[in-house]
Amino acid sequence: MKFEKSKKLENSLSKKWAVRSTIGLALVTALLSGCQTPEPQAAAPEESNVTTEEVAENTNRYIGQVVTIRSKPIEKVGTSTFTVSDQQFFGSEPILVVNATGQPIVLPEDGTDVQVTGEVRNFVYADVEREFDLDLEADAYVDYENQPALIAQSIAVAPKPGELTSNPQQYYGKPLAVTGEIEELEGANTFTLDEEQLFGGQDLLVLRTRPAADQPAIEEGETVAVTGVLRPFVVAELEREYGFSWEAGIQQQLEAEYTNKPVLIAENVYPSAIPDDGL
Repeated sequence: MKFEKSKKLENSLSKKWAVRSTIGLALVTALLSGCQTPEPQAAAPEESNVTTEEVAENTNRYIGQVVTIRSKPIEKVGTSTFTVSDQQFFGSEPILVVNATGQPIVLPEDGTDVQVTGEVRNFVYADVEREFDLDLEADAYVDYENQPALIAQSIAVAPKPGELTSNPQQYYGKPLAVTGEIEELEGANTFTLDEEQLFGGQDLLVLRTRPAADQPAIEEGETVAVTGVLRPFVVAELEREYGFSWEAGIQQQLEAEYTNKPVLIAENVYPSAIPDDGL
């Protein structure tokens, strides 16, 4: 779904937008008003966006670097570890992900991607145990010794825009990392992510909580990654919790268009080299 474009709408949104960022980057911040269990916020990386295959095939190039990958979880190894593999590349070796976020992660069972940000290492069981005290079972990691691993600083479910608009209840209150193409810029802090892959899916409305001047410039047609939280669009709550405000006419239009429909409240938006068509 898209706003009805008009110069008045764009100017009003730009001038009247009052920003108060209340979503922290702390992993234990409660993300959604009314959510029964606080969820960790997906951190906004300042690192390289790479494919899983690049890390697996060129590990030495990335050793010690913080990278972001997006992939489907392949196999759970232990309570704090799982593997990912780039299925687009035949024969690509799996990468062990070690959850060092300090928070448990429930991996999606429906084939949804996850986005992982962390340091690339060659896995050494003794070093990981000493540094992170994760109580790993030594026998389970024999095959991963000195193999590529990602020490995760943040882990977030990474659905497609259409998956959020068609089934929002499944994602409300969870830390999300959504990659997609900007369909339309509707103002300084408002845009939609295009959904062309899911039949019946609708474009996803995104509202930025931080001033556009504090984030990388974006443009229509660009592929971006957005980290934030999905919630129903309720004007009164957005005004109270985030400081958003609109003129009466604009507010009426937004309420008519989006009330109780999903909106992604974005803490961070940045250009992404990760393909938005999944792995």
